[in-house]
Amino acid sequence: MCDTMVIVQRDRVLFAKNSDRDPNEAQCLDWQPRRDYPTGTRLRCTHVEISQVPHTHAVLLSRPYWMWGAEMGANEHGVVIGNEAVFTRERYARSGLTGMDLLRLALERAATAQQAVDVIIELLQTHGQGGGCGHENRRFTYHNSFLVADPRTAFVLETAGRHHAVEEVRGARSISNGLTIRAFAERHSDIVKTRVSGCRARRLRTQHLLERSETVADLFAILRDHGPHSDRPRYRLLNGGMSAPCMHAGGVAAAAQTTASWVGELRSCESRHWVTATAAPCISLFKPVRIDEPLDLGPTPTDKADEQSLWWRHERLHRIVMRDPARLSPLFAHERDEVEARWLAEPPEPAAAFHTGDQMLADWIDRLNAKPSPDRRPPFVRRYWSRRNRWAKLELGASMSCTAMARSNV
Repeated sequence: MCDTMVIVQRDRVLFAKNSDRDPNEAQCLDWQPRRDYPTGTRLRCTHVEISQVPHTHAVLLSRPYWMWGAEMGANEHGVVIGNEAVFTRERYARSGLTGMDLLRLALERAATAQQAVDVIIELLQTHGQGGGCGHENRRFTYHNSFLVADPRTAFVLETAGRHHAVEEVRGARSISNGLTIRAFAERHSDIVKTRVSGCRARRLRTQHLLERSETVADLFAILRDHGPHSDRPRYRLLNGGMSAPCMHAGGVAAAAQTTASWVGELRSCESRHWVTATAAPCISLFKPVRIDEPLDLGPTPTDKADEQSLWWRHERLHRIVMRDPARLSPLFAHERDEVEARWLAEPPEPAAAFHTGDQMLADWIDRLNAKPSPDRRPPFVRRYWSRRNRWAKLELGASMSCTAMARSNV
């Protein structure tokens, strides 16, 4: 489950996305340089093999660790894409290109948003979409919608099997886990699954906030939003915290967690991108990245806790804070907001920003360890997270070493 949004302004386009997936499904940043390939080269995607093109563009991807494709990403030409799971009445194929595959292929092959839309449609018609897309349930599958943008324009592309519909964006536009192009939705939407996803409430919320937003900082705030009149997650028995853009897992029928977040400021002269590279944007730090500047963020994380990857180092903070966010978040949130404000005014070098973020993360965990707090979440949420911590072999009672926590990423 995810939320993606865009604002088309006179001189730039703003893009934002939360990627919501299973809680232990670590997400990594993946820099891929431009490449040339000989004729006849084959390409292995997540589930299927297709023909490779002669040339691919440089891309930066945010992808679930086990997938070839990506949840969101950008390329060297200023194209950025986010995808959404959508549920339709069309048949779900056992194999095919996943929505994440289609996203990455479009970024690697297109130099404009319109070209990216055309690439996805052509691949959809040629290869179809399908195959397992879940981590805990590898048979879980869905169809996809996309928000595709470049410095001048943006498009919503929605699919149902091999069918599709496209709408150019004017002003502010958000999408979630339901079809939104009216006539297309009326023909293809699966009403029950769409309702369980909680997407209607989230899209109403993000669209409302988006229409009142103008800056990158405003988009940070939307991705951190827990709903009206709430500064912390609210859990429902059926689907946990899936009613708000900043999603927190815990439902008994459906559950997803925001595992990575991205904001892009797209301009014809230079685009800027800000990522968390961690779960839970409400307690994460947005850091600058560049498409052509790979960073060492430690080994690629998996679904098992480790001390070396950024994603899992932050996960310790995340899972402790969520026990009692009203009491624990204020221990560091103000400091984080001040740092982000300075960085937005004068962006630092990416490597320096990630290094500073690691040092802050180590300090924040020390503060939490000094102020233990009981878990105030509902019992069904505590049970849900106890099981995921056990699967990840994450012992919250034991502290990681400060040396590992503050490891330099330069």
